[in-house]
Amino acid sequence: MLTSELERFVAEDLGEWDDSSSLVPEIEAKAVIIANEDCIISGLAEAQEIFAYFGLLAAPLYDDGEFVPAKAQVISVRGSARAVLQAERLALNFMARMSGISTLTRECVLSAGGQVRIAATRKTTPGFRVFEKKAVFLGGGDTHRFNLSDAVLIKDNHIKILGLEQCLHRAKERASFTKKIEVEVESLDDMIKAAKGGADIIMFDNMAPEEIARGVELLMEKGLRDRMLLEASGGITLDNIREYAASGVDVISLGALTRNARWIDLSLEIDLY
Repeated sequence: MLTSELERFVAEDLGEWDDSSSLVPEIEAKAVIIANEDCIISGLAEAQEIFAYFGLLAAPLYDDGEFVPAKAQVISVRGSARAVLQAERLALNFMARMSGISTLTRECVLSAGGQVRIAATRKTTPGFRVFEKKAVFLGGGDTHRFNLSDAVLIKDNHIKILGLEQCLHRAKERASFTKKIEVEVESLDDMIKAAKGGADIIMFDNMAPEEIARGVELLMEKGLRDRMLLEASGGITLDNIREYAASGVDVISLGALTRNARWIDLSLEIDLY
């Protein structure tokens, strides 16, 4: 991460004066971070940067994106005991949050049976998006758009204001040829309009898997299916993701990957030389 970005996180965590860590003398120590449950570990690279900022030597014992069994040591740290305590919570926060996202993403990928690509959304934490998206990637998912500049996504509110045909016309007229145009549809009629209007991607929004399957079949009948990617989004969970994967779409996007992922239980244990 950028030095300025790292310093912002450190300043937020330490505050103006760290009375707790200052109680500890400047003596050498070693420490390990332990995963207290099975997980897909992520955030090791960020934790290593944090420890290095405090003058500590950190050595990851696994690779980011690798499965880690419960009770495994995932990173070792050496250096000043005071610095270890100062860096501890920030490093753990990065790893716990990112590992939770990676773990949930991997569960979704496996539950979908490898038939479709599992993607994130822009439902992310402001200021932390790049790390959450990275965690999705490390879990085997697709990052989707990082921001509004990455693609043209025509959503329901765009359509309410301008109408679907006018939205597509303006998008094709104004957007660079390098950008894909995606249309969010809530009915099969709008799906056909979007397909005939030249959309690169059609997103079925909050539609049942059975209705999406009918839509895919209809596109095939009209000779339109191969022109575009199909994405399902909205209301998709681990319980129903396999049904959506079987509907014939290419991509399933879930805000739940970043919104619902719980933090993985990690802890730091310190020893003195």
